[in-house]
Amino acid sequence: MDPNEIFLTGYAKLPKGITATELYRVIAVGLIVDKSTGIIVDADCSLVTRVSKEFFKELVLGKDLNDYGEIHKAVKEKYFGSAKKALISALKTCHEKFKQIKENNFEPEEN
Repeated sequence: MDPNEIFLTGYAKLPKGITATELYRVIAVGLIVDKSTGIIVDADCSLVTRVSKEFFKELVLGKDLNDYGEIHKAVKEKYFGSAKKALISALKTCHEKFKQIKENNFEPEEN
């Protein structure tokens, strides 16, 4: 494991009426991020289908978590699944955690 990598998670409530909601109620996003650059080096989420998980991963891989606007724009412009708002919210949580970690010299505060 690269000592410069950290793992972040974000969660958000899923909309009613989609398969993921029936299974999970919330979406989980997990990101491995280079803490010195903010670059996302790996990603996963709790979407149900292989295609949606792979699409999400490709969408955020290599993006800079310091530039949340770029990530938000990519999801907004390219992802048209029912969990779009939940994905954006979970990614925003990851971004906020990363900012907090950087501001506290890589020591996250407990929420």
